[in-house]
Amino acid sequence: MGLISLLWGIFALAWMVLALIPLLGWGNWFLIPFAAVGAIIAAIGLLFTKSENNGRAKTGLLLNAIVIVVGVVRLGIGGGII
Repeated sequence: MGLISLLWGIFALAWMVLALIPLLGWGNWFLIPFAAVGAIIAAIGLLFTKSENNGRAKTGLLLNAIVIVVGVVRLGIGGGII
């Protein structure tokens, strides 16, 4: 689960960079739920792995949380259109 959430977070981060380009801000409407699913997967990974082996899940959770925050801020600034 940790590896899946890490890869999910990397993909969401790449998508976020594309959504920062003007006129592609509408991608944040799809990005935020996508990253939320990745955060849920990371949280499940944290619950079911040993404390010494959950670094990937923590990193995936952090990446997805950053993407969610940046996406919400971007939607707030651009009004969700641009």
